[in-house]
Amino acid sequence: MKINLIIIKNIVFSFLMTIFFTQCSQEPTPVSSEKKEHTMESGFDQELANKLGADEYGMHKYVMAFLKKGPNRDRSKEEADKLQRAHLDNIGKLAEAGKLVLAGPFLDDGDIRGIYIFDVETVEEAQKLTETDPAIQAGSLIMELHPWYGSAAVMQINEVHKKVSKTKI
Repeated sequence: MKINLIIIKNIVFSFLMTIFFTQCSQEPTPVSSEKKEHTMESGFDQELANKLGADEYGMHKYVMAFLKKGPNRDRSKEEADKLQRAHLDNIGKLAEAGKLVLAGPFLDDGDIRGIYIFDVETVEEAQKLTETDPAIQAGSLIMELHPWYGSAAVMQINEVHKKVSKTKI
């Protein structure tokens, strides 16, 4: 019985491998114009893709920043509140300028306090923008910056956020 099971497994494995290698060795089939039309009908919007800077996959290059606890966090409540207000105002300014497309805090009390996603080409450009943040200037926060590849739809977050937010932060 064990031998029959091993033989059956080997036959199934050989069959699957034959199918796999046959598929891999075939030339890819070109996409027909009919298929392209189907793609267009499925909701693709070339104008929107162009507006958002999307590549053929609907993706876009960004720089992501992790805001981390900085070395200078000892402040009175009044000073901390004032610094937080200036930090939030700077976020608003960067968003209005179209450079910051997403920002938000983490809800735990870990070392990573929040994230930014910048619509810039390089980490160096993002570095210059982070240096405008009063919390960075005060050493309350530090930034860790990374190039990131994500959906171009992220570019619409600020526009949509204005429509769903009753109160300004």
